[in-house]
Parts: sequence; structure tokens; C-alpha cells
Amino acid sequence: MANDLDLIRVFNALMRDDLSSFIQRVFATVDPGSTYHHNWHIDAIAHQLERVERGEITRLIITMPPRSLKSIAASVAFPAWLLGRDPQKRILAVSYAEGLSDKLALDCLKVLDAPWYKSCFPATRIARSRTARSDFETSRGGGRFSTSVGGTITGRGGDIILIDDPHKPEDMGSEAKRTTVLDWYRSTLLSRLNDPKNGPIVLIQQRVHEADLAGMLLEQGGWEHLDLQAIAEDPVEIALTQGRCIQRELGDLLHAERLPRDLLDRRRDELGSYVFAAQYQQRPAPLGGGLVKWDWFKTYDTPPDRVPGDQIVQSWDTASKAAEANDYSVCTTWQVRGNDAWLLHVYRAKLEFPALRRRIEEDGRRVRANLILIEEAGSGIHLIQDLKQNTGLKVKGIIPKDDKATRLLAVTPMIEGGRIAIPQDAPWLADFRRELLLFPNGKHDDQVDSLSQFLNWHDRPKHKSGYVRFKL
Repeated sequence: MANDLDLIRVFNALMRDDLSSFIQRVFATVDPGSTYHHNWHIDAIAHQLERVERGEITRLIITMPPRSLKSIAASVAFPAWLLGRDPQKRILAVSYAEGLSDKLALDCLKVLDAPWYKSCFPATRIARSRTARSDFETSRGGGRFSTSVGGTITGRGGDIILIDDPHKPEDMGSEAKRTTVLDWYRSTLLSRLNDPKNGPIVLIQQRVHEADLAGMLLEQGGWEHLDLQAIAEDPVEIALTQGRCIQRELGDLLHAERLPRDLLDRRRDELGSYVFAAQYQQRPAPLGGGLVKWDWFKTYDTPPDRVPGDQIVQSWDTASKAAEANDYSVCTTWQVRGNDAWLLHVYRAKLEFPALRRRIEEDGRRVRANLILIEEAGSGIHLIQDLKQNTGLKVKGIIPKDDKATRLLAVTPMIEGGRIAIPQDAPWLADFRRELLLFPNGKHDDQVDSLSQFLNWHDRPKHKSGYVRFKL
């Protein structure tokens, strides 16, 4: 019995004083069916968070890949550990979505209610009058209040602010949605510190864009930064708990057991170089000139012969007026075979509605199109109705979803994966290349819209973000 009591005392002391060990025990509580694989990066995270708790730093950014215990460490274990050491601490926790925010709060509440936690921290108890999972308090007046980006926090403050993934990864290409997060941080969240001068803020996230919240704050300066790349791109020394450190060499993996090299290679193929560099390497590239590389396209000298099973698909991005200030109407014509597609032709002109309507019908009949895609917005709505009623052509309306950059970003893996071919030479190729490589900073984007509309349709079984689709 004496030995058992000694073991309990040692365990409790370890949980109170060593955040890395505490994180491991929390994992077993919130995810009991999974195996915990300890890795040095947990010690690196714990070291920096312990420095925050001791008051050594007040601004900390941790950037790291998804599925690396980021949220359990920073949004579940760390606040539970803080409340155990100081049950009067008031913690404000933020995530990009209400559902995620509630899940993390519930996991934290589960930890505080666990018997082992109560044994370690007997002074920390949940106040039974305030047990809402998104807003629970201790009997000593501390607690954890959680909200989502854009949520209402009027009248609420925190001794510490924890921000866990403020950006939804699917919104990485949307400047408007990124700006909303940045504005909310500056105008609302930043003022919620109980001690504006000394209160700490911790941001932990996967990078999604060079202009995301981490990018903005790092550019401002004054933040401690722990950067954990899935694959080390430079030699770097990283501090760990208990005065230790680790030297990462070029090419070293962050955590070979959870993110082995073959898995990372598959992720790069699935996500494309741009998204992989942001989310796994924490090195987002600017969209201008970085979203699509010309050498990703396969090329052909002559298009393949049309065989049974092939489809000819035309993708129209239409403008409503032919005035000089208005955009072009563009049609890209494609030959589709299985997962592959060949760009056969690009037509680009400024046409008034009657001429545009005639051109769509004439071109569709000339190439014997199996399907004509038209954006179901603006002049396209009338065109779709007219063509369906008065021609025998197969016309499909496409309802755009998200902004133009997000729609193209969703299909870049198809281009990089070698599924899309363009001609070695064509009269229209130079203009097409220029517009694509300048996007989204060029004057025109009509050819890009036609391209991404077709590619999103072509990739439709995967239901990626970009367009709302309907069965043919």
C-alpha cells in the first residue's frame, strides 16, 4: 500500500510539473481507443507553453501540420493544466468553427472531471452552477470560455487567449474570408485580454496562406515562433523541455510514425504543391504566379483520335455586354477520356447577347459537343433556358460556389498530377498562358473561369469545393 501511495504521489507531481507528460495522459482520456506515439515535437510544444505559463513570453505562434496532436496539446491539455495549477485562471479559447470549438471544450471538461485529474489537482473543481461545455467555471472563479471566429464575446475577457486554427482550410483561397478573420482578431478579440499589457496570446495553426493570421502577426514582429515543418527544409535547433534540444537536419521528418514519407508524398499528390507547402510545410506561397505552374500541364502535338466513350465538353464563361470595359466571353473545348482531358481550343471574344447565343449553338454543333457547361449567373441564366428550349444541345448550368481563386485552387492537383494536356502550339496559347500565370492579379480572368469550371465538373465524383453540381 505504501508503495502504491508513493507511486500516486510521484505521478501527481509529474502531472502538475511536466506539461508534456500531462498531454500524454490527456490523450488517453479524450481518445482512449487510439495509441499514443510520443515524439519530440510534443516536448517542443510543451516547452513553449510552459514558458507562457511562467510569464517568460506573452506572444507565441506555433505552426505545424494537421493531425499532429495540435488541438489536444494546446486547446485541451494546456487549459486543463493551467486551471489545475491556478483554478482562478480565466481562459478564452477560439477556433474557426462553433462545432470544433464545442468539441474541444467538451474534451477539456472531460479531463477536469476525470478521477486522475481530481487526484492531481484537488483544489480545482467545476462549479455545478456553470457547467455548459462552451462556458464552464471552477469553484474558485476561473474557467474556460470558448467561441468561434466571428462569435460574440461582448463582456467576456480572459487572462490568456488561445487561438486554435482560426482559418477554415477550405477558405484558404478566399481573400474576403481571410480578411474577416484578421479584422475580427484586431477589432474584437485583441481587446478581450484582462491585462492588455502582460496577458499572453497563443496562436497554434496550420498555415493556409501567406496572408493568414499567423502571416500577419509574424510580419508585425514581437512573436515567439515555433515552426514545425513536416519535412525539414533547413537545419534548425529546437528547444525541448528540461533544458534539452534537438537538431533537425535537412529532410528530417517531423514524426515518422504518424506522418511517414510515403504518406506525405501521397498528400502532396492529392493536395497539390501549393496546399501541401502551406499546410504541411508551413510555407505558403503567394497566389500571384504561384497557384499554377505552366510545366504542370502535359503537352501534345496532335489531339488523340476520338474513340467510343470519349466526350467533347465545352465550358463557357459568358459576359453580358460587348462594351470595351466588359469582360470577354470564353469557351474552352475539351476532349475527355476517363480521368484525362485534352484542351482542344480556346475561343475568346466580346459579344452581345444575340451573337453570343448564336456562337454557342454553332460551336456546339460544329464540334458535336456531348455537353455544354454554362455558368448559371447573369446572362448565363437566360442562355441556358433558351438553348435548352430551342436546340437539341445538351446544356448544363453550373452554379459557382466560393470565389474564383478558391475554385481554381481546388483543381490544381488535377493539373499537377498530369491529367490535363494542352497543345504544344496554338494561336490562342500565349494569351491563355499569360492570363493563367498572372491570375488573380491580371486584368482578365475569363479563361481561368472557363478552365476551373470545366475542371471542377470533370472532377465531380470527388465533390471538391468550387461548384454545386447536379446529375446529368
